[in-house]
Amino acid sequence: MIKDSSNCFTTIELPVQWGDMDAAQHVNNTVYLRWIESARIAMFQKINGGAFKFRNIVPILAWQDCKYIFPVTFPDQISVAVNVLELLEDRVLCEGKIYSKTHDRIVAISKFTLMAYDMVALKKHPFLPTWRKAFVDFYGERILSK
Repeated sequence: MIKDSSNCFTTIELPVQWGDMDAAQHVNNTVYLRWIESARIAMFQKINGGAFKFRNIVPILAWQDCKYIFPVTFPDQISVAVNVLELLEDRVLCEGKIYSKTHDRIVAISKFTLMAYDMVALKKHPFLPTWRKAFVDFYGERILSK
């Protein structure tokens, strides 16, 4: 199980699929990014009771990196935990950790930035006050930028 000192994160569990593996007989690197994406969606479903209404302003992935630590193979069950590190005026900095149950260890860590994007004006937008409140209510004031 993923351990975190804040004890406030979104966690999902997923089975490793045979088709997730590549010619090197381990899970393809792009699959790790899809696992993180699934955890991001779960985060939005969990905070604010899943009551986010995305209309003209939507969250987008602005940046992501991934450190691959240990190869995952089929069969396995993974856990993905997403934690918010810092909430800024126009973006939120997050971290995702992927944990292998078979190997009982962290197998990858991803850092990423989510931004609010105006689908009408086609440009970034400050986080809506309702989004900011939902993030702070769920993750606590520790995420507010100093």
